[in-house]
Amino acid sequence: MLLSEGQMSDYKGAALMIDALPKARAMLGDRGYDADWFREALATRGITPCIPSKANRKVPIPHDRTLYRERHKVEIMFGRLKDWRRIHTRYDRCAHTFGMQRRLRPRFWP
Repeated sequence: MLLSEGQMSDYKGAALMIDALPKARAMLGDRGYDADWFREALATRGITPCIPSKANRKVPIPHDRTLYRERHKVEIMFGRLKDWRRIHTRYDRCAHTFGMQRRLRPRFWP
């Protein structure tokens, strides 16, 4: 788990976590992860990137639109987590307290 400041961009956080990625067939990411170095790093690990191209990319890179639609399940999960006010507003600013709340949440949430 990487707990970063809110102003950190997605691909900078990905750079810190790239070595910790589990084995997977594909990686679903939003446009914030559209960087050539990140796509290459995924490819060297045998992971197919399913990332839509940014609007400013001169030559768009195709992605699997059907697979990308599955990303909504992750977004729904984060939406439910944000319903829990403690995580949404981050009253617990310490990383260890935030992590404890994250571990306890599945016990109380169906």
